[in-house]
Amino acid sequence: MTISDAGFLPGLALSRIFYEEAVRPVLDESYPGLRHAAARVGTGSEVLGFDTARSADHEWGPQLNLFLAPEDAAEHGPDLHRLLTHRLPKQVRGWPTHFRHNDPADPVGHMARTDGPVNHRVSVGDVGGWLHAELGLGPEAYEAAPTVHDWLAMPQQRLAEVTGGAVFHDGLGTLGAARRRLAWYPDQVWRYLLACQWQRISQEEAFVGRCAEVGDDLGSAVVAGRLVRDLMRLCLLLRRRYAPYGKWLGSAFSRLGVGEELSASLRGALTASDHAMREQHLCAAYEFVAALQNETGQAGPVDSSCRPYHSRPFRVLRADRFARALAETVTDPVLRGLPLSGSVDQWADSTDVLGQPQLLRAVVGALPRVGS
Repeated sequence: MTISDAGFLPGLALSRIFYEEAVRPVLDESYPGLRHAAARVGTGSEVLGFDTARSADHEWGPQLNLFLAPEDAAEHGPDLHRLLTHRLPKQVRGWPTHFRHNDPADPVGHMARTDGPVNHRVSVGDVGGWLHAELGLGPEAYEAAPTVHDWLAMPQQRLAEVTGGAVFHDGLGTLGAARRRLAWYPDQVWRYLLACQWQRISQEEAFVGRCAEVGDDLGSAVVAGRLVRDLMRLCLLLRRRYAPYGKWLGSAFSRLGVGEELSASLRGALTASDHAMREQHLCAAYEFVAALQNETGQAGPVDSSCRPYHSRPFRVLRADRFARALAETVTDPVLRGLPLSGSVDQWADSTDVLGQPQLLRAVVGALPRVGS
């Protein structure tokens, strides 16, 4: 099953219909007055608004996150989940509510028609438990602001999944409160992360020319690609948007409205066949993004023009100048004591690592303080 007879329907719209026409009636009849929140959040291309008809081939369809108060989740959660397997309609708007597994060893689900119980995609839990599983936060996270170390241990992709999607009903209030609290970084954390992102760029911007100089044009192109990725993530940070994982980075960047001029420079850096053109396009991109940074007024203005790298014939921005200017505006004592390494996804991009909240919290907690 890849698409219903009715044609493609964006996943968030389908999930809203699923809640209103299928799940809510079961709740009202069997658990009248049960306080709950209903949403489509977490993993899934539809949560970020990037799903297409192609998405319907696996782990896409009528899905819902149902949240109860902790005591209600403990008392009613398993029974409610079982009840829905027998009471849900077999389809909504032509889309099956049942998911089958083609391979018993493969957890990926595929929509399929059924005449028996529905293997549905309605999760039942409580907000605190969900935030703990997704982000590693404590069970009362919706009532307390995250600490500096909490923020640094949460990957942007996970924050995008928790704060994205849609809430269809919030009879608890705690889901909405948690999403508002996590909507964006506190100002001091934001400044620190911007400084760290500029620092990343500064560490490799001279390598594009140096690789080419020794005849390693492939290496030069690879470094250029890394710098383009870092510039795109920097733009997302500047525009207060959490960066998604690699599949959707370009799609998210294209929605920023930062201008075709910058996009053309980034594409030019990626497609250039020699170092001279690669450097020209990168310098244009550096200067454009540097101007965006200066426009924020977060730090004193920094000259946004490119320049030689010491006495070498490579033109770079010297992005460390922006890193230092921003770092000087960070007054939080915890952040000032940390190296400019940043949050977890500024120094790690392993999916398996970023998917382990407790590991990330342990690593962030072990970061050495500057000068120690």
